[in-house]
Amino acid sequence: MASNTKNSEQQGTRIKPVEVPHRGFLGNFLFYFGMFFTRLLIRYQVKGQENLPDVPYILAANHLTLVDGMWICAGLPKAHQKVFTAIAGSDLQTDYGLFGQIMMRVGRAIPIDRYGNPARGLIMAKKAVDQGYVLLIHPEGTRSGDGKLGELQNGSSYISLKTKKPLVPVYINGGYEIFSRHMPVPYPIDIKHLARKKLTIEYGVPLLPNN
Repeated sequence: MASNTKNSEQQGTRIKPVEVPHRGFLGNFLFYFGMFFTRLLIRYQVKGQENLPDVPYILAANHLTLVDGMWICAGLPKAHQKVFTAIAGSDLQTDYGLFGQIMMRVGRAIPIDRYGNPARGLIMAKKAVDQGYVLLIHPEGTRSGDGKLGELQNGSSYISLKTKKPLVPVYINGGYEIFSRHMPVPYPIDIKHLARKKLTIEYGVPLLPNN
């Protein structure tokens, strides 16, 4: 019996808490700076906040821009923002220069290997939810090329089932017209009508893993 207990304790020491990246002063400054200009230049609207459950939970959103995570996080209650993290392709910090590194920090992103073995990233993400974090996943795995929903991967449902936490669908409307993958920089203004473009973040009704 003592041997079993010792083995269990030894196994337990191997399970280390996941270290979710901290924004730090610079990351927080860039987050609020980005949202200041979002609200200044875009008609930013949030719907469905009443659908958000108690933390922790998983957010599953369509993927349109490099700043989806910032927009989604900003629509959450302040207490939920403090425990927000997201899964992001590890190539964001290696292939997108300074901007990619900034977005990894602003989104408090857990890196995942999109082109190799994603297992390590998924395990880290599951641990983060177990520790009480709100986790954002884009089930498409990459930004839409035409603004429409692409093929979905099963990472978000896997983590929801494994952690037994709610899965909240999120719909981003208008992001593609503002900062699609084909645009080198954001275009928040509709030049033809001289008006700010509209962006809506809508949180849907949670899907419970036991259903």
